[in-house]
Amino acid sequence: MNDIILPKGVRKEAKVALIGPATRIRPEIVDGLVRLYDEQGYDMPGSQLLVYPSALDVNACGSYAASLPQRVADFIDAWSREDVDLVLCARGGYGCVHMLDYLTTDFIASHPKWLVGFSDVSVLHSLLFKSGIASIHGGMAKQLVENTDSGLGVYRNTLKSLVESSRPQSFYELLSHPFNIPGEGRGILIGGNLAVLNGLGGTPYDLLAESLVRDVIIFIEDVSEPIYAVERMLYRLYLQGVLHSAKGILIGDFTDWKPDKNYDKMYTMIHERFLQWGISCPVVFDFPVGHGVKNVPLVEGACYSLRSYQDKVILRLEQ
Repeated sequence: MNDIILPKGVRKEAKVALIGPATRIRPEIVDGLVRLYDEQGYDMPGSQLLVYPSALDVNACGSYAASLPQRVADFIDAWSREDVDLVLCARGGYGCVHMLDYLTTDFIASHPKWLVGFSDVSVLHSLLFKSGIASIHGGMAKQLVENTDSGLGVYRNTLKSLVESSRPQSFYELLSHPFNIPGEGRGILIGGNLAVLNGLGGTPYDLLAESLVRDVIIFIEDVSEPIYAVERMLYRLYLQGVLHSAKGILIGDFTDWKPDKNYDKMYTMIHERFLQWGISCPVVFDFPVGHGVKNVPLVEGACYSLRSYQDKVILRLEQ
């Protein structure tokens, strides 16, 4: 069922490349990440941080982290280097889609390594999936620097356990949500930012359409989208057959939305639509992935099992 390659574990002597593929990032975030690596070394994924020009604010181009040629050049160089085992995106925002014309699936497949990011980086996750390479949907430079106390430690340790092992382990258990649909499912985990993935609909990088040809568990999240806009995007997935063919659906964080005249809560709208459409696979609401306080790392392209019970939910990475 799974023909996706999981990259080899990150070597302790390897470098982590920090790139800016989309929106510019505040210099204090990059400075903070550099300090973390200087101070904590082996406690971070990889042992050295290699900061590319696109991650430095002095190279910003309008709202973008750098010019398109610079962003593409940084990605290609980082992905090609034998001493780089992990490419960490500085932040999302908007701009990753610009690079698709310059990155081929053959090039991606010839240098399998871990990519970490979320939000607009969902574009790059889609590219890697099409290239047959698994990737990590997870927090970027800002999350590594600004999450404090146990939040930073838990995220960093979980990320390390995924990328530094040749057989990564991942197990999440949480309390059930009243809107959950019970059941069990097993499939390749795919997903990300709903608006970004919706923008790839009908293209060769239409990640969510994979549910039409293989067993998948889908996860979605978003930020600052009106309730009606999310409903519109879900209708496309419903009409396309994506939702009914999925083996499980994780509804992550939907943040910074406002109530409207039809619904006072985002989850209420999603719940009502799923009941109306007769979605029968296990569905889990309030899964900790996305732009909220918690954003657990997930391996895109790996096989997971999902169990939604009356009192709890279990998501497990299968070997």
